[in-house]
Amino acid sequence: MRAEDWDRRYAERAQWSDGPNALVGDLLTDVAAGSAVDLAAGEGRHALWLAGRGWRVTAVDFSGVGLDRGRSRPGADRVAWVTADVRTWAAAPASLDLVLVAYLHLPAAETAGLLARAVDWLRPGGRLLVLGHDLANLTEGVGGPQDPDILHSVGRLAPVARLLDVDRLEQVRRRTAAGTAVDTLLWGRRPGRAARTA
Repeated sequence: MRAEDWDRRYAERAQWSDGPNALVGDLLTDVAAGSAVDLAAGEGRHALWLAGRGWRVTAVDFSGVGLDRGRSRPGADRVAWVTADVRTWAAAPASLDLVLVAYLHLPAAETAGLLARAVDWLRPGGRLLVLGHDLANLTEGVGGPQDPDILHSVGRLAPVARLLDVDRLEQVRRRTAAGTAVDTLLWGRRPGRAARTA
């Protein structure tokens, strides 16, 4: 989709609930705060939640309307809001403790390239969390994009997983009002020892 399409969607109504996706919240609750990027942040629900927990967060999305929704929420002044295409935006190498990519769906080659770059942005020991609709969601789940070329799977994320010390790379199920959705989760850290801070 184009930025203009998402601008229209966000202008019509809020697209997401307050607070993080339940699995994102579970995985990050006990992770020490640091510097993070929320790629394809939309209305910034994850960025705002992280900032509220003490993270220094940059929210990046190509929809200015979506980001404006985030900017209007309590705590928005603790987030850096960047209107940019995540396919071309870049953070400084080895500068982040977390890159969060939740429900960003691009063609497989673009996804692999973006996530490989995201690993380079992480400090040693920094975390990558990728969560999105799984290919199996087309036949076993509900909602989400219906284009098989942009959906995740364990196999499609395996090349990125090889760049990480992986905690989890798996298919996960998520309850929704419409039924059960099938997602793919990649959760791991950049190899190497984290720098000690005073």
